[in-house]
Amino acid sequence: MDAAAIAQVRRFSRLVTQRVGALDDRFLGRNRPLGESRLLYEIGPAGTDLRTLRERLGLDSGYVSRLIEGLRREGLVTLGRGARDGRVRTARWTAAGRREVQLMDRRADRVAEGLLQSLPEERRGRLVEAMTEVHRLLRLAGLRIERVSPASPAARGCVANYFAELDRRFECGFDPAASLPADDRELVPPQGAFLVGSIDGEPVACGAVKLISSGVASLKRMWVAESVRGLGIGRRMLEGLEQEARGLGVIQLRLETNRALEEAIRLYRSAGYAEVAAFNADPYANHWFEKSLGHAPEPGTESGARRDRKARRGSLRVRQHARSNRSG
Repeated sequence: MDAAAIAQVRRFSRLVTQRVGALDDRFLGRNRPLGESRLLYEIGPAGTDLRTLRERLGLDSGYVSRLIEGLRREGLVTLGRGARDGRVRTARWTAAGRREVQLMDRRADRVAEGLLQSLPEERRGRLVEAMTEVHRLLRLAGLRIERVSPASPAARGCVANYFAELDRRFECGFDPAASLPADDRELVPPQGAFLVGSIDGEPVACGAVKLISSGVASLKRMWVAESVRGLGIGRRMLEGLEQEARGLGVIQLRLETNRALEEAIRLYRSAGYAEVAAFNADPYANHWFEKSLGHAPEPGTESGARRDRKARRGSLRVRQHARSNRSG
């Protein structure tokens, strides 16, 4: 990594923390530091469970608990059980908490306005444009792609958004029941895999691999939220899915897509997918693509699914050994 680039990032971080008042233990003139104020703000009008707050802000669970307790003692929040899961604690604003957030909003607006007014008018637009780009790129830096259950809330939410977008964009709409199926059991190892990409705990992309024959798999459910398009997330999801496919022993990856999804078609072509004759009867497909992922795993190597099974067996042996020692 370029040392000059690293030094510039550090200079930028130091300056921003100073300009926004992050070093002040009375942020926005209130009797609390930035961390506590930010947590109060993130709870939101409808309340938020502590698990989501930790994921969204990237904070340690113990630290979040201490901050919440401080806000509770001030009378700004209450803690209760989650509506869907009683094991999860949910924070909600009190009436005083709502008024406090409104006050912080007004003061934060004045700080932002003061920062802009400190610059000549012709330079304010440049600053806002630069901040917009930095914001987008910093969001990308927080992208996390992981394999999840296709039945998980994150996966279900992404697929619902994906289907809704296809229904808007396809000339005759989209009916999932009319398309080629991809059941949950087909999207978990060793038959497949489902990936979700998230930023600060918010699911923003998904994709799946489904085996269709020995060494051949199909890409399914590739979707990226409109709010984060243009950042290269689609390519990173595609690379992650190809890696999952290799782990499943796939040497040829296929996909079909609709003519309306022009940006997806450009992505596949730039990633080395070649257009081929139709290989299935998907009623919504106008284009079919294939890509060779190389040779099958050499004898003695392990696929991702085999590694998962081996790890689970090893974990089971460790637990059995521990119980044996305790009983002995």
